[in-house]
Amino acid sequence: MQQENGLNRRAFLKNAGMTAVLGAVGTRTAFAEEIGFVESAASGRQVYDFDEVYNRVDTDSIKWDSAIATYGEEIEVGMGIADMDFQAPQCITKALAERCEHENWGYLRRPSSYVQAIVDWNSRRYGLDIDPSTVVLTTGVHPGLIAALHTFAPPGSRVLLTTPTYNGFYSDLRFTRTVASDSPMKLVNGRYSIDFEDFEQRARTANVFILCNPQNPTGNCWSPEDLTRMGEICLEHRVVLLADEIHCDFVTKGNKYTPFATLPNKEIVDNSLTFKAASKSFSLAAMKVAWYFSTNPDYLARVRANTRADLSTLGMVANLAALTEGEDWLDELLVYIDGNHDFAESYIQENIPLLDYTKAQGTYLAWLDVGQVVNRIGAKETAAKESRASGNTVAPENIIQRWFAENARVFLNPGLSYGTGGADHMRMNLATSRRLIRKALDNMGEALAKI
Repeated sequence: MQQENGLNRRAFLKNAGMTAVLGAVGTRTAFAEEIGFVESAASGRQVYDFDEVYNRVDTDSIKWDSAIATYGEEIEVGMGIADMDFQAPQCITKALAERCEHENWGYLRRPSSYVQAIVDWNSRRYGLDIDPSTVVLTTGVHPGLIAALHTFAPPGSRVLLTTPTYNGFYSDLRFTRTVASDSPMKLVNGRYSIDFEDFEQRARTANVFILCNPQNPTGNCWSPEDLTRMGEICLEHRVVLLADEIHCDFVTKGNKYTPFATLPNKEIVDNSLTFKAASKSFSLAAMKVAWYFSTNPDYLARVRANTRADLSTLGMVANLAALTEGEDWLDELLVYIDGNHDFAESYIQENIPLLDYTKAQGTYLAWLDVGQVVNRIGAKETAAKESRASGNTVAPENIIQRWFAENARVFLNPGLSYGTGGADHMRMNLATSRRLIRKALDNMGEALAKI
């Protein structure tokens, strides 16, 4: 049995080690060949053990400790908020330890090397040419988006979203006192597409469109044609396009991420700003560093005037190490995450007939269709009853979340929080050991077999 690393203050993960390791990282796949991954025997690279269960319990982890606080000690697998359970790359830990040896925490200048690392990363991986002078650092993608919303969307104005979409956008709109205009996507055979007729109709009355590329939670990697059409509509109707591309480093086999800023139509690109971070790629969300850029100097100056970024020393150090030394780790991780998607899809199709999952094109998230479960356990009726009793709105997906927590000991995110079209769905985070994914799906399958 492999070691369970981390703060071992609880034993609730003890059963995770009983599951056979499936698809370990050392196995070379077609996807590995596709992205240029070479095993350590040939390249001298370290092969990272992503199958290891890295225990995050009792570290004030939202993904784990908040789930346990809500549903009790019986929770065995937290699969909610979008961060990863893997041990950080050693280059990050080493860089932080070296900086901590200097025991002074005065004001930090922002070295040009960090911006250059951002520019080099995007150029090297995506052929995206960014002028370093156009990169604006911020304490997260949310603060960057909020600065742009304050700039282009006065309180009460409409913000266009293609839904279901990242639920955090709605908190940004509440903060800026703007109004969501949900454009529901079309769903055919598990795959989502833009309803361009509805999209354009809503664009006529919107100030801003927030593009999620790749799309959270559906996993869509938008094609150049889709991006161009969205960009054309926004340009025609004077809608500023804000591209949240934080999940861009996670793309599954046979798919491709196209940065909005690489589209050939300069007018379309000039009508946009792009927001990115290393926080998803290296699980550095708590380090609070992100950036945005634009080819439009007017847009950039106006949003910069609404931006204040109080960046921490350790956040800067961690992100610089990730972008300059962490690429081998990420490349191996991408192979593993792709395998997690394959495993989840095949397991669900073969063993859990009440669920449905079509492999995502991007992100490390699985968008589960739980419509049959909603009907089987009477979630709509229970939600209506609890709503009447409490005076607060309770969605069927909240009932499903509680049901899986209590009966399968697995924590998932309720789909309705992702906007119009999220009903009858739950979001599952696959950025964890495949042993824990197997544990979660085993539990869910066993629980559903009893109803």
